[in-house]
Amino acid sequence: MSRAFTREEDSENAIAGIGERPVSPHRNLVTVDGLAMIDAEVASLRAALANAEAASDRERIALVSRDLRYWNARRENAELSIPEPDGSVVRFGMSVTLEDEAGKQVTWKIVGEDEADPAKGSISHVSPMALALFGKSIGETVTVNGREWEVAGLK
Repeated sequence: MSRAFTREEDSENAIAGIGERPVSPHRNLVTVDGLAMIDAEVASLRAALANAEAASDRERIALVSRDLRYWNARRENAELSIPEPDGSVVRFGMSVTLEDEAGKQVTWKIVGEDEADPAKGSISHVSPMALALFGKSIGETVTVNGREWEVAGLK
């Protein structure tokens, strides 16, 4: 096939040897902070793209364009979800304190996939732990990876 019939997007990706970032098949639920994070990513990438274009840096243009397509797609299908302030069962956007059989406590905030950061105490709404917790109340237990946890608090 003639190069005249290839898409510019394809040639950009070939320059950098990159593929597209996969977009999750799950609902893109986001918290207020998650939506702000997506908006900040889009703004930052637009600025980076303008800089790369001004410098005629084709590889950087390809990388930033790919990431911008990903974040634009995530922004387009984002579903803002705010939990009820006095909810009595685990829902998206809540912080859940769990206690294991040894009495050790851990608190997780259930957030969107892009904003999840277990090292900072947040887990994705599609993680096994979050899926096991949805709909549970204080005092109920869940078992994840062979370990039993009791819901000790909701916020």
